[in-house]
Amino acid sequence: MSLESLHPELVGYVAATLTTVSFVPQALLTLRSGSADGVSLKMYALFTAGVALWLLYGVLTGAWPVILANAVTLALATLILVVAWRGRRGRDALSRSRR
Repeated sequence: MSLESLHPELVGYVAATLTTVSFVPQALLTLRSGSADGVSLKMYALFTAGVALWLLYGVLTGAWPVILANAVTLALATLILVVAWRGRRGRDALSRSRR
């Protein structure tokens, strides 16, 4: 099989599926535990912003593999980001009240 015989959109869908599915275990763990203690809040904020921009890029160019993958990944990343932010906020409030 040569590179010329690969359909670019098929490659896009396979890549989108793999990268999006890779996020599911972290999202499930975060939902089940209600904690995202091991997650860097700054990294996830930057990552989530990047995914949102990739989604916008997909919309602007009409690239369906990019749109679908980033819509799902944005939802999962936002979920993890919100849980991480709430957890840090709660711990910060608790540490301030102990002073």
